[in-house]
Amino acid sequence: MRAEVGFFTDSSICIGCKACEVACKEWNQVPEDGLTFLANSYDNSGGLGANTWRHVAFIEQRRGDEVRWLMNSDVCKHCSEAACLEVCPTGALFRTEFGTVVVQEDVCNGCGYCVPACPFGVIDRREEDGRAFKCTLCYDRLKLDLQPACAKACPTQSITFGPLPELEQRARARLKQLRAQGVEEARLYGLPDAGGEGVGGTAAIFLLLDRPEVYGLPSAPVTPTRRLKRGWASAAAAAVALALGVAAAVLGGRQG
Repeated sequence: MRAEVGFFTDSSICIGCKACEVACKEWNQVPEDGLTFLANSYDNSGGLGANTWRHVAFIEQRRGDEVRWLMNSDVCKHCSEAACLEVCPTGALFRTEFGTVVVQEDVCNGCGYCVPACPFGVIDRREEDGRAFKCTLCYDRLKLDLQPACAKACPTQSITFGPLPELEQRARARLKQLRAQGVEEARLYGLPDAGGEGVGGTAAIFLLLDRPEVYGLPSAPVTPTRRLKRGWASAAAAAVALALGVAAAVLGGRQG
């Protein structure tokens, strides 16, 4: 495996231009998602889905007479512990040499197991044929040593692509800089010690200016299979205890 790569998205410099959304659709030939007018913001795509692999959120906050706009470009997290990959029965989902998680369109049978498994609600199925789709982190471009289309198109460098250790260092430095400037609400999301604990960390690191929930992100995402493993372990322990109890009762009865 090559060096693991990913994104660092700095929402403090996102201007909401949606260049990342357009570039993603154009390069990956993602179908149009309807351009639905939601009537509650300038956000026309609404969220991630089978036909929206990059989603720029527009959040309007009113504090008295003041209005603040928060913007952030969301994307698949390419989790270190990827539940979608773990539950896929056909092998359609696989981890690439870059550490990212990709769906093989020609292998997916549309079972949908991956959809509820994702703690971020990223992966989804297309109505036309039922197959699952999500961000590939432009796997075809990575193999050609090109950066993903969204990062290349971002005019403010809000989206940065690179090796994960470098991105983490950059994210922590940016957080320190903002905190020094008095932006106390700034925080990181997606690192193993900052919002990504339940999925082993992610390949998509975010700098946010408010709580994750404000941006539509879960504050404590957990890979469902983690709970499943604990459940099976508890069940096994209970079964062993029951067996020992039955054995003790039988032996005690014989001795009596």
